[in-house]
Formats: sequence, structure tokens, C-alpha cells
Amino acid sequence: MKRVLIIDDELDLCLLLKVHLTRKNYDVSLAHTLKEGIAKATQLSPDVLLLDNNLPDGMGWKIVDQLLAVNPAMKITLMSAFKSAHEAEVNDSVIKVLEKPVKLADIDSFL
Repeated sequence: MKRVLIIDDELDLCLLLKVHLTRKNYDVSLAHTLKEGIAKATQLSPDVLLLDNNLPDGMGWKIVDQLLAVNPAMKITLMSAFKSAHEAEVNDSVIKVLEKPVKLADIDSFL
């Protein structure tokens, strides 16, 4: 079973994604701040990370390299209301970008 970590401060979106992905047999964990997300990513070593770009304690893109240093195989999708590109270069890493508001079909295609 693939492990997915969602780091987003929008509680409704987190719950919607968790229900949707759990039904598809993913093991889903949630975090609502960068600090909490880094701790969970280190502890859980998820296969997939859905990372909000704008969180209360900072910008999601700033922790991408830190998270990939812990788990280089982790697939990261940055969720942002401000970027419509499908991938972006973040520091030295190329990651997928999903424009908010997200659609469940888009989430499925990014996993």
C-alpha cells in the first residue's frame, strides 16, 4: 500500500483528499504546517507528498530539498493557487505542480 502525506492548511481539502485516496487503497496521513509536515515526512517516509505552497509557517517549495534529502524516491506534487505550470524547478529538483482548486481526477493523474 502506497503511503501519501498531505501537507495543507485547508482542512476541508485535506479531508476530501484523505477520503478519496483511502478509498483507492492509499495509506493517507495529514499535516497542516511545514513543521508538522517535515516531522511526519521524516517519520513516515511517504511514497507521495501533496504539498501546499502557501502554509501558515512558510512556503512549501522551500522545504522540497530538505524532504528529498530524507527520502529521495518520494514523488512530490506542489499544490498552488498561483502557478498554472505542470512542473517547476525547485532548487535542483523538478517537481509536479497542481493548480488549486484541485480536482480529484487531477490528483489521481499525479499519483
